[in-house]
Amino acid sequence: MGFGSYDESEQSDQNVDFDEEDGVETSESNHEGEVDFEIGASNDELLDKLKDIKEE
Repeated sequence: MGFGSYDESEQSDQNVDFDEEDGVETSESNHEGEVDFEIGASNDELLDKLKDIKEE
């Protein structure tokens, strides 16, 4: 088999059995907090850095 080839017999049965009880309720994991962060550089410094990266 070459790159990208596959055995069609392996692809014939794609049925997946699962129980609803095994799932996870997404509403159980709600997060109602805040995230704060400091960039540590001004917009001008960041733009200068971006310009330097693009020039390389």
